[in-house]
Amino acid sequence: MRKWLGPALSAPVTIWLLIAFAAPLVAVIFLSLHEYSDPFGPLIQSPSLQQFIDIATDGFYYRVVFETIWLSLAVTIASALLGYPVAYWLSRMPGKYRAFAFAIVLIPLLTNVVVRSLGIILLLSPEGLINIVTGWFGIPPVKTMLFNHGAVIVALTQVYMPFMVLALYDNLQNTSPRVHEAAESLGASPAIRFLTVDLPLSLPGLKSGTIVVFLLSSTSYVSATMLGGKKVWTTGMLVLQEAMHNLNTSLAAALALVMTVTGLLFAVLATLALNRLMTWRYGGKSRPIALPRFVEPVVNFTGPIVSWLLFAAAVILLLLPLGLVFVQSFNDVELATAAGFRGFTLRWYHEVFVSGYYTDSFIVSVKVALAALAVSLIIAVPAAFALARFPFRGRSALLAFWLLPLTLPHVALGVGMLKLLQIYVAVPPFIGLVAIHVVVILPFAITLLTASVIGLDEAQEEAAASLGANAWKRFLLVIVPGLAPGLFATSIVGFLLSFDEVTVTSFLTTARLTTLPVRLYAEASFELRPTAHALSSVLILLTVALLAIVGRFVRLDRLYAR
Repeated sequence: MRKWLGPALSAPVTIWLLIAFAAPLVAVIFLSLHEYSDPFGPLIQSPSLQQFIDIATDGFYYRVVFETIWLSLAVTIASALLGYPVAYWLSRMPGKYRAFAFAIVLIPLLTNVVVRSLGIILLLSPEGLINIVTGWFGIPPVKTMLFNHGAVIVALTQVYMPFMVLALYDNLQNTSPRVHEAAESLGASPAIRFLTVDLPLSLPGLKSGTIVVFLLSSTSYVSATMLGGKKVWTTGMLVLQEAMHNLNTSLAAALALVMTVTGLLFAVLATLALNRLMTWRYGGKSRPIALPRFVEPVVNFTGPIVSWLLFAAAVILLLLPLGLVFVQSFNDVELATAAGFRGFTLRWYHEVFVSGYYTDSFIVSVKVALAALAVSLIIAVPAAFALARFPFRGRSALLAFWLLPLTLPHVALGVGMLKLLQIYVAVPPFIGLVAIHVVVILPFAITLLTASVIGLDEAQEEAAASLGANAWKRFLLVIVPGLAPGLFATSIVGFLLSFDEVTVTSFLTTARLTTLPVRLYAEASFELRPTAHALSSVLILLTVALLAIVGRFVRLDRLYAR
């Protein structure tokens, strides 16, 4: 076996991430050490902690950082409470229906965050669906559900709950049926079985989901901006404000680093806390869980009721906002937040498709997504072969580096890449935007394609070689057809991830290089007309259609398993 082949195949992905991921993060570190911000000054200056001192001594920044932390904790707890029933339902779903059930999670997950936030606005607004329904029972409307911490928590939970569901599902579906049979044979009811068997065995998934949801929600700004109405501030909003509006990239970089360190510290603490409850995973003795006798009847009675209520709330929260956006796109009202249906109209679709107002942004989004997808596939396929077939020293560490973009805040990447593009003005903004989108796609592309490579039948390649086929012919005639389902699924997922990206794209767009989701976010923030919902409905249908096509080649539950 040629020992150099694994490192050689890994080199393209590693080099790309060093340039487009590590370099921006290093730039953020240098920016945060500037004594004062100079948008056109050199990147490397005499180090100073002035930006961090300003954050620590200014009550406003101090308050926003801690406000972001408790908001993220609330979102994480809500995601876990709502995610458990959904994950448990998916894991117990018969195989022939599981792929369809997975669409409930994957469609919202792959739908643009701006679209989902628009749906939450229709749910909570003074003339929204909740007030309409309560009005039927004579309950006066509540006009303060929007633009507060509760609205932001609901919106962020809707956005990030799917990550928790998938993390929990991964453990719940691997629980052996014999374990359940043993618990039932000892007289355990379904509720008691969940508390004493499923819950402890799912703690590894809870740990992963908790860390991911906290890290993502602590640096988000899109939903917080749209649902908080400037009354709720998060560090992600501050980073965007300081970098793009105040041109204070040094303070923005320092804020991004503060939240990065805070997120990593939370990950360490969550890991230590949950590991103490999972001593059985690390060779320690497990402690049996025994509930007091008087607790069991209460759990048996309330458990199923609470579980179904949480499950219903989770499914409604995932899907209802998307349905409201679709209905609103046909509503003959000028104010997009008015959920009451006043009359059917196609005027908003006419503005979207006929006026051509969104055409340029749509073309930019497609170009960026296709370019980023092409680069991702070109460098991810060799990396997948390196992981699946050519083991080498340091492979685990390298894989951790490849997956690091999933956990570190994208706002930091946006600030760093913005500064690098200001320095290297010869690099077109389109190239910088594509480079960052490739970073977003790569972790998913590598994991999906590695599973596809592992599933290839090497005996077919050996047979082709015995018939005289050289390496290139074997690759084109045997390997590529075998990889086709995985390549197709990766292409769809990668295209959607790039096409819908907002968080980091907002830092890098120009007047001539504005993507469709960023345009939608800008309009939703300043002028909320139903054209935004018509465009959002098109994006929802695009997501559903592409997932349906993927489902023809790869079952959606197996797509996640990859």
